[in-house]
Amino acid sequence: MNSEIAKPKNEFSLALVGAGPRGTSVVERLANLALKLPAQGTVLKVTVFDPFPPGSGHVWNPKQSEHFLMNTPSSFPTVAPERLGDEPGLSFRQFVALRGDGRKLTDEHAKLIGQIEPGSYPSRAIYGEYLEHVYERSAAILATHENFSIEHVAAEVVAVRPVGNAYQIDFRSNLEGAETRQLAADAVVLALGHQPAELNPWQKQLKEAASQAGATYLPPNVPADLDYSQFKEGQPALIRGLGLNFFDGMAELTAGRGGIFREAGTEPGHRLQYIGSGREPALIVASRRGTPYWGKPVVEQFIPDEIELRYFDAPELIGSLAEARATNPASSLVFSRHIWPKLHRDILFAYYSTCARAHGAPEGLDEREFVDQLEAILSAEHHEGSQVWLSELRKFVGQFPQLQWLDVPKLARPFEELGFSSDEQYQQAVRDYLVGNARHSTGGLEDPLSCAIMTMNAGRMLVKELIASGVIDEQSRIEEIQAHFEPLVEGLSSGPPLERIEQLLALSRAGIVTFLGPDPEFGFDEVSEQFTASSPWVDAEVHTAKTMCEAMMPSNRVLQNNAALIKQLLGDHVARVHTWKNTEGESLPGSGFDVVGEPYRLVNSDGLAHRGLFVLGLQLSSAQWGTAIAAQAGDLRHPAARTLQDAANVVNEVARLAGLIANERLSAEQH
Repeated sequence: MNSEIAKPKNEFSLALVGAGPRGTSVVERLANLALKLPAQGTVLKVTVFDPFPPGSGHVWNPKQSEHFLMNTPSSFPTVAPERLGDEPGLSFRQFVALRGDGRKLTDEHAKLIGQIEPGSYPSRAIYGEYLEHVYERSAAILATHENFSIEHVAAEVVAVRPVGNAYQIDFRSNLEGAETRQLAADAVVLALGHQPAELNPWQKQLKEAASQAGATYLPPNVPADLDYSQFKEGQPALIRGLGLNFFDGMAELTAGRGGIFREAGTEPGHRLQYIGSGREPALIVASRRGTPYWGKPVVEQFIPDEIELRYFDAPELIGSLAEARATNPASSLVFSRHIWPKLHRDILFAYYSTCARAHGAPEGLDEREFVDQLEAILSAEHHEGSQVWLSELRKFVGQFPQLQWLDVPKLARPFEELGFSSDEQYQQAVRDYLVGNARHSTGGLEDPLSCAIMTMNAGRMLVKELIASGVIDEQSRIEEIQAHFEPLVEGLSSGPPLERIEQLLALSRAGIVTFLGPDPEFGFDEVSEQFTASSPWVDAEVHTAKTMCEAMMPSNRVLQNNAALIKQLLGDHVARVHTWKNTEGESLPGSGFDVVGEPYRLVNSDGLAHRGLFVLGLQLSSAQWGTAIAAQAGDLRHPAARTLQDAANVVNEVARLAGLIANERLSAEQH
């Protein structure tokens, strides 16, 4: 075993495990720090571990298929603050505006980047170019600074062990038979990103049955890692999941096999016609709700400036909680009592006020009178958590036949308890639903439903901040937010660009895609040696196929992750999973590591926080919510920029431990 433990005096070593977006933000913030520090004696030696190229990491490889799109508009995501003058920093939208900021791009990417607009949804390959550029530019700054050094090691870290006041890093390359090497570090940052995970019992059963019968079972995976050659042309394939992974696969198996989406008109829902190549498989697709995620409204911003929250005021809630904690320190916010009644008001106000603005007020009222009466009902004083206002609003809306009641929770379940007498009837019902999606989303800010959905998304970002602040009751978070609100808001706000909905409609009409039905039931028939799938809500024959694909990412639960490092951290008691107690007093495991403080320090099995072992990103899912969402470009004080704040907090603390800065902290806003 090759040991590399020794180090010179006046050197502080940092191991950064993972060089995807979160790791890149750390390197960029280190570069920012380097440009502000005067020359001094201590050297901060940074070793970056990732078997994949730093910057893009595993998920954002610039060489992946151009058919894999981002699910946020180009104006939204960033791994660095906005560049101001000669300062470091560079948002993705600045990278696009600068046509790559001097990065050498392929001819294809140079052409594509010139076509990106603020409301465009670029390919993940283009975003990978941006990530690598930010990393390389930041690493170059560190490499030329006398107090810093940086090295990328193309290897997988398989263990991190405390040794005195430092840590031993075990790592090895992906080469078969490669030996495990060691390196000592004073501090470690875990920015691991997506990790492989164990299948659930039902998935294991399907995989085993398929293996014995010679059928093909494709488990959850990163879309770029999926072997699409397993889908045989002209043959049926079952796909479970109608989220973003599905749309990536759909594009790769159609346009990626030579099919053409041809313009067919301007009417929403009828804009494309699919001309097949004959090499496509027949896709039989399903999800619990029976429909794909809602295609995003056509706007330039992730959440437009015009979208506002009138009733859901996070600072006000935190202030009232502080007062409550003065008498009861255990007080916390409950979603159904303190948050949803306020956010629900905002969603309905956005919907009905937009109805009046876009289509005119109901007969007998002008727009101002209608909105005034709407506000009076929504602003009426009731006891905390009261839903009385909802009945009053129903009565008000019911006076106007031209206005429909917006049942917000039902938006996530459009076919709930609806039966269909034939497969053809269900196909048409889904197409009608998708055409409605196209019409609403095309309307953007002029469409009432689109405004309601974007308002809900704005509320989600505040809920994320409240969770990260630790003020929401954990049982409420698990049983109300994650079990009910998350499926609602994810299905409506985290969907694909509208282009994907138009493509799906074209594929449905061409017979390439068949929708299975709500609450699908999957199995494996050992006699025919095929997967089976059906829906209890559609009266149709059982679908069969020799291929089945789980169109979803591997589970983001550290107890289910089977990566060597995560298993070692838990097995050697270096880390523990976060647990929470329900009202019955039962201790239940959460999804992420147990961490404490900001920056987030890993907690060991004895409940003690490590001095120099920090966590960023997906494995913070018990301390944060929506950890896969990128930081939003713009104001770093905005809750949507939290991932940049997390990176800045880690860098400031590492610099303090290294003696590069005094105890005063450099703020995340400083460039």
